[in-house]
Amino acid sequence: MKSIYFISDAHLGSWAVSQRRMQERRLVRFLDEIKEKAEAVYMLGDMFDFWYEFKYVVPKGYTRFLGKVSELTDRGVEVHYFTGNHDIWSYGYLERECGVTIHREPMMVELMGQVFYLAHGDGMGDPSRSFRLLRGVFHSRTCQFLFSLLPTRWSMYLGLSWARHSMQNHHQEGVAPYYGDDKEYLMLYSRECLKKYPDVNVFMFGHRHIEVDRPISESCRLMIIGDWLEHFTYAVLDGTGLRLCNYVEGETRV
Repeated sequence: MKSIYFISDAHLGSWAVSQRRMQERRLVRFLDEIKEKAEAVYMLGDMFDFWYEFKYVVPKGYTRFLGKVSELTDRGVEVHYFTGNHDIWSYGYLERECGVTIHREPMMVELMGQVFYLAHGDGMGDPSRSFRLLRGVFHSRTCQFLFSLLPTRWSMYLGLSWARHSMQNHHQEGVAPYYGDDKEYLMLYSRECLKKYPDVNVFMFGHRHIEVDRPISESCRLMIIGDWLEHFTYAVLDGTGLRLCNYVEGETRV
């Protein structure tokens, strides 16, 4: 039986990461190691720190990552890509050139007898008004169109600068820890969502850059799967069950 893998939040190309190429190579090595074992790979958003597709131009770089993703899909591995809050501006290139399936909304899917609710996790119960406002701007078709009118080098500079500023603030303030079952907004969101979709067994998100595996009910759990900036974590579903793992240069540590 082949396995299903879940990863998120690599933020490839971030100007806030000093060893960007090394980081990309590490992710590519992981994908190369699982290519013969994988039935599907679910990428739960923010794989790029900033990604914007123009009509005839896409961001330079990422050749190792995009090439490995293309190899996976050429081998028949399903690659599902969920847009996050750093890479929502995908307009067909990844689908046509790399063979991935793009998801812009949360997805419910049955995998190996378990029902999963999958999403990046941004905007789901987040109490921050400023974040909700910013997210509305990013998702605005009008704002996206106006941004596309800028010269390419200006728009890419602005996008990468914004992403670096966001990442630097993230590091300075530190990753907000798990707030607890009664305060963590992704837990609260999942509980409310479970009332509407009682058959869900796993709510799985990225976005928060923390590792969480907590029960919601006797038959349902919340998983937040870390990142590929500091934790290098992923979730795997196979014949033995579903678990969070750490990738350690050529081996895995559960």
